[in-house]
Amino acid sequence: MPAIRYPGDGPHPDKTAAKERRPGSNDPGAAVKEVAAFFDTGRTTAGTVARVCRDPAAAVPPGPAANTAPPLVTVQKVGSRVEIAAASPAARAIGVEPGMALTQVRAATPEIVVRDADPEGDQRALHRLAVALARRWTPVVAIEDSQSLLLDLTGVAHLHGGEARLARRLVRLLARLGITARVAIADTAGAAWACAHHAEPERGGVTILPPGATLDALAPLPVASLRVDERALELLRRLGVDTVGQLAALPRAPLARRFGTALAQRLDQASGRAPEPLAPVVPPVAITVEQRFAEPLLTAEPIAHWIGQLVDRLAAELARAGRGARQLLLAATRVDAAVQTLRVGFARPTRARDHLRRLLVRRVERIDPGFGIEALTLHVQRADPLAPEYLDGDLAEGERPDLAPLVDAIVNRIGAARLWRARAVESDVPERSVAGAAPLDPPERAAPALRRDDVRRLDTRDADHPWHPRWPRPTRLLRHPEPLDHVLAELPDQPPKRFTWRGESHVVVRGDGPERIAGEWWRRRGERDAVRDYYQVEDEAGRRYWLFRRGDGERGATGDLSWYMHGTFG
Repeated sequence: MPAIRYPGDGPHPDKTAAKERRPGSNDPGAAVKEVAAFFDTGRTTAGTVARVCRDPAAAVPPGPAANTAPPLVTVQKVGSRVEIAAASPAARAIGVEPGMALTQVRAATPEIVVRDADPEGDQRALHRLAVALARRWTPVVAIEDSQSLLLDLTGVAHLHGGEARLARRLVRLLARLGITARVAIADTAGAAWACAHHAEPERGGVTILPPGATLDALAPLPVASLRVDERALELLRRLGVDTVGQLAALPRAPLARRFGTALAQRLDQASGRAPEPLAPVVPPVAITVEQRFAEPLLTAEPIAHWIGQLVDRLAAELARAGRGARQLLLAATRVDAAVQTLRVGFARPTRARDHLRRLLVRRVERIDPGFGIEALTLHVQRADPLAPEYLDGDLAEGERPDLAPLVDAIVNRIGAARLWRARAVESDVPERSVAGAAPLDPPERAAPALRRDDVRRLDTRDADHPWHPRWPRPTRLLRHPEPLDHVLAELPDQPPKRFTWRGESHVVVRGDGPERIAGEWWRRRGERDAVRDYYQVEDEAGRRYWLFRRGDGERGATGDLSWYMHGTFG
C-alpha cells in the first residue's frame, strides 16, 4: 500500500526556488552567502509506514488476481464527519484518498468495502516495529507520528553496507512483513521527514539527500513538509507562500512577528541551524541475575542454597519492574564450559519467592555438576505485567483456593502439552468445535458493546452455545476419526448392526440417529457437498460409541459411505 499522505500534500507544481535572503534582516533585497548548518550530528532516516488494508487470513499473492480485489478503506470519525483514514491500492486506483468523506465515496463507489480504523492497534504495531528496528539496525529509533519513524544512522550505516544499501534492505524487510514504506535519508530529522512524506521517491521508494545540500533539496517542497500547524499553512497560502524556498527567502523578523517562533524554529531544524533532539524508544531489557563462585559447587545442597539466593534477587528485580515471571531458565555453567539448563513455566505471572524456589529446587537432581559448577544464572524468558490486585468477596468467608501453584507443579512435572482444558469453538464440525487452552487462562472477552443505532440490537435472543444442547457430545472425542471395518448397516438412515474397531468386533443392540452434519462450505471446496450422518450406538457389553458415515446414502457426491469412530460415551 502506498504511503498515506494528507489531502493536498505533495510537491507544488511551481518548483522554482526563490533566492535566499538574509536571515533576520528586514531588507527584502539583502542577500548573503550560504550559511552552513551549525547543528549537524549525523545522518537521519525517516520512514513513512502504512498498514496494509487487507485481511491477513485472505492474503492474495501478487499477480492478476490481486487486481480483482474490491476497494477497501478504513474510516474514522472526526467530529460529526466520517472520513477515510486509509485506502487500499484498489481504492486509490479509483480516486479514493484519505481525508475524503465516506458519504462522498459511497455515492461514487457503492461496492467499496468499509472497515473501522484502529488507531490504538496501529500505534502498538508501530511501537513494536520501532523496538525491533532498535534491536537490529540502530540504537536510536523515535516515533515521530502515527505513520513515521526516525532512525539515527550516525556511525551505523557502514555496518549495513552504506546508506543506500541500508535503505533498500529496510524497504525489502518491511515489504516481507506486509508493510509498504518510503525511506528518506538526510542530515537532519526534519529534512528526512519532509522528503519521506513530500518528495518524489527515487527507485525503490528511497530518497537520499547529499550531505550539505539540505536547504536546496527542501526548497521545492511544500511548506507542509516543515510540520507546521494548519492555521499557519492557511495563512501562508493566502500570502502566496507555497514552498520551503519561498518561506526561507522571507525576512525573519516580520515572519516571527506574524507567525511566532514555531515556524522559524521548524525551518531552522530542517536546515540544521537548530537542534531537534529525538526521544528514542527503549527496548525492554531482559531480567537476569547471575552468581559466580570462587570454588565450584559439587553437591545438590549448595546448588539449592544459591538458587534460593538468586530467586530472592530475581523477585526484587521483578517487583522493581512491575512484572511477573511466566517462564524462567536456570543455566548452570560447569568448569569445563558445558552449560546445563532447566526451564520452569507458570500458569500466571508470579514473583512469589517461595513458589519460585520450590519449583526450581525440585529439579536440582537433574543437574550433573561434573567437575563443579562455577556459575548459576536465572533468565526471565517471559514476563507479563503484574500489578496489585483487588480482593473481591467477604474476607471473613475465607480466600478462594488458588490453583496456580498446583497447576505449575503438575505442568513442570509432566509437561505443558499434557495438562489443558477444553474450550468451545463455534463450528459445526465436531473436531473443530473443541480447542485446547491453558488451564488458568481467562475466558475470552465478551462481544463489544453495540452502539445505540446498531441494527443488531433488534435481536434480543440469547447467544447460541457452540455445542447444541439437543444432541449431546461424547465424553471422549478422538483427535482424528478412526475407520471402522466390516460394518453391517441398512441404508440410508439406519444405525449399524455390527462393526469392527481396533481389531475388536462389536454387535450393536441399541442405536439413535442420524444427526446430519454438513461440511463448512466456506472453508474448502471439498466440503460443499460433504455430509456426515452421526449415530449413538450401544454394544452388547453396554459400551456406547459415537460414529458416523460419510455420505447420505443417496447421492454419491456427499461421501463414499465409509464408517468412522469419532468418540466414546463414559
